[in-house]
Amino acid sequence: MSEASFKDRGHSRPRSALLFVLGLVLFLILLALGTWQVQRLHWKEGLLQTIDQRTHSAPRPLSEVEKEFASTGDVDYTPVTVTGTFLHSGERHFYATWEGDAGFNVYTPLVLDDGRFVLINRGFVPYDLKDATKRAKGQVTGRVTVTGLARNPLPTKPSMMLPDNDVGKNIFYWKDRDVMAASAGLPAGFNLVPVFIDADKTPNPGGLPIGGVTIIDLPNSHLQYAVTWYGLAAALAAVLVLRLRRPAKEE
Repeated sequence: MSEASFKDRGHSRPRSALLFVLGLVLFLILLALGTWQVQRLHWKEGLLQTIDQRTHSAPRPLSEVEKEFASTGDVDYTPVTVTGTFLHSGERHFYATWEGDAGFNVYTPLVLDDGRFVLINRGFVPYDLKDATKRAKGQVTGRVTVTGLARNPLPTKPSMMLPDNDVGKNIFYWKDRDVMAASAGLPAGFNLVPVFIDADKTPNPGGLPIGGVTIIDLPNSHLQYAVTWYGLAAALAAVLVLRLRRPAKEE
C-alpha cells in the first residue's frame, strides 16, 4: 500500500465515523417521531371514542353540563338542552362553509330564565343572506327550547394563519367567545355561560339558519405517519449497516 493511499484511508476514517454518528442521531430522531405518532394515535382514538359516546348520549340540562365543565374543562360534543329567548339584535357571524357554499354560522345570544346569556350557533346562512332582514322568518320570537351540542370555548386563536376577527363588520374567523359576547350589545354586567351550544338539525322557520352544522369527522392519520417515520428509520438503519460492513470487506 502506498503512503498516499494510507494517508487517504487515515483521513477517511474520522469522516466515516462522523457520518455514522450523524446517521445514528438521525435514526434515533426518526424512531422518536414514529413513537410520538403512535402515542398521538392512541390519544386520537380515545378522543374519537369519547366523542362518539357523548354524541350518542341523551341531552342533559345545562346545569349538569356547566358543573362538568367547571370540574373538567371539557364538555365538547355533549348533548344539552336549554330554554330561553333569542336576542337576535346580537347576532354574531362566524365565517364558514357548508356543503361547498361560503357563508356564516349565526351565533345568537339566548337569554335564559335566570337572566344569563349563552351563545347559540343556530346554523349556516349563505354569504348574501348575512343580513338578518333577508331571512326574517327565521328570527323566531318568544321562548324557545334548543337542543344541541355543547362546545368548549377557545382560549386563544387556534392558528396564526387565520385572519384577525373583524368586529366592526361582524365577521369572525375564530370563535372568540368573550369578544363575540362583548360586541353583541348585551346589557351592562351581563353574565355569560362559559360554553357555546351548536343547535341540532331541527328546522328553523323559512329554512334558515340551517342547523346541525357541527363538524365531528376528525382526521386520524397518525398510523400512516408512524409507519412513514419507522420506515425511514429502517431504511437508514440498513444504510448504516452496509456502511459498517464496507470497510471490513475492503481491507
